[in-house]
This record gives sequence, structure tokens and C-alpha cells, in this order.
Amino acid sequence: MAETKKINNVESFQLDHTKVLAPYVRLINIEKGPHGDSITNFDVRFVQPNRNVIGMAALHTIEHSMASLIRNRIDGMIDFSPFGCQTGFHMIMWGEHSSAEIAQVIKASLEEIASDAFDWEQVPGVAEKECGNYKNHSVFGAKEWAKKILAEGISIDAFERKVI
Repeated sequence: MAETKKINNVESFQLDHTKVLAPYVRLINIEKGPHGDSITNFDVRFVQPNRNVIGMAALHTIEHSMASLIRNRIDGMIDFSPFGCQTGFHMIMWGEHSSAEIAQVIKASLEEIASDAFDWEQVPGVAEKECGNYKNHSVFGAKEWAKKILAEGISIDAFERKVI
């Protein structure tokens, strides 16, 4: 039997989740491709790890909504994917971007979700043919979480509150 070598090089597993102060946007890294292109990876943390979680239906609706709202505000978003721990999202962008730039985009997008005008009609990809779990959404939950996150303020530093 071949010996398995343990490798723990996943950046988020190295992050001390007991030291971060959510909500925040944290630059994880900028990777350069073989042709000189750059991809920027962010930790967009909405709730304090191990203290709170966003329920799956609300998280799912935030994910669908932000996928569209962010693209309306900034070019180059590759992906906005929820963490399995339900505390936030990975945001992957073409090019080099700052935490402050991304935090402004996140804030504006959450403000739209929290607004009175935002309703079920604004959530993209929620039909059975468009979503793998189309019944698991909550506009009400997404709006409530957006309001809570905005009230706490989005920091551009994961370890010190520097609210935008």
C-alpha cells in the first residue's frame, strides 16, 4: 500500500478563524498565469466564523443575487462561491483588485438586496431548469442578512475593523 503524504497547503485552513473580525473583505492572493494574466482571490466573510452561520436558503439566494449584482458593478468576476461553513464567499476576479475596491462593490450589492425594491423577480436562476436546488431559496432571509451585514459594516481588514 502506498504511503499518503499529508499536505495542508490550503490557504483558508491556515487562517486563524478565531482571530478574524467579520464582516470583511480579505485579499487571499493574486496568482499570475503563464501568459502574465492575474487572478485575484478574496475571502468575503459575512459572519463571524464558529459563532454564526447564514442559513442555506438565504445563503443560496445571496449567492444567486450577488452573482448578477456584482457583475453589474465590476468587470472580470469569475466566481462568487459560498463557503461550506456558511459564513461567506470566495470571490475570484480577473486582474488585480484591492480589498477596498471589492468591499465597495459588495456593499453596493448588499444595499440593493436590502432595499424595499428587491424581491423575488430580481433573483436570477431560480427556476428548476436553472438551479440544482431551486426550492431552497429565501428572499426574506437574504434581505435580513444583507441588512445585518450592512449594519455591522464591511471592513477592508480581516483582523482590525476598518469599515468602509
